[in-house]
Amino acid sequence: MIRIELDRISGDFGFEAKDTSGHTVRLDSSPESGGANFGVRPMQMLLMGLGGCSGMDIVSILNKQRQTIEGFHMTIDGQRETGKEPTLWEVVHIHFALKGPIDPDKAKKACELSMDKYCSVAATLREARCTITWEVSVNDETAYSTI
Repeated sequence: MIRIELDRISGDFGFEAKDTSGHTVRLDSSPESGGANFGVRPMQMLLMGLGGCSGMDIVSILNKQRQTIEGFHMTIDGQRETGKEPTLWEVVHIHFALKGPIDPDKAKKACELSMDKYCSVAATLREARCTITWEVSVNDETAYSTI
């Protein structure tokens, strides 16, 4: 079992979360909702987790295929449901931008394996009926897109 500890340390909604290794993350709500912009919004952190999970998968897969990754940047755009409580992520789009002497077909396959098989965060979001689309570019050339 994993344990996370949270303490309120700033205003009404400013929390600090700590994992079992002592790593910390600050969370807060927006000023419009009574927060003070002290930290990351919890739902945005879920998208950060998606990026971290899939990024680790992709790097691991490409390293096993002896691909040299000189740069890796991701953008993740999300749209939440409206008029519902709770407001879940409805649509998420990820752009994986890889740099280096990478075979575009291997990059596509690595992203596909992460999104469809290995990334637990993506699977969790899909279980909540979120549509996830993605694209991968290698050295600024589009290698593949699910759009």
